[in-house]
Amino acid sequence: MKTAVSIPDDVFEKVERLARRSKRSRSDVFSAALREYVARHSPDEITDAINEALEETGDQDAGFVTEASRRVLEKVEW
Repeated sequence: MKTAVSIPDDVFEKVERLARRSKRSRSDVFSAALREYVARHSPDEITDAINEALEETGDQDAGFVTEASRRVLEKVEW
């Protein structure tokens, strides 16, 4: 989809340089930047990414975490 937006000159110049250096189009740089921005500012997407990472790694280190937590708590004055 094509759209027109206004951006400050300095931002445009930085994108232009980045596009040239990385041999990408300006559209590609803007699209990647917007994808990253939306992902960072969308709580549901962040939660989904965390949940997906946890599902991939599983509970393999649960024993280690439990033991490490116990040792730390033993050193705390209650």
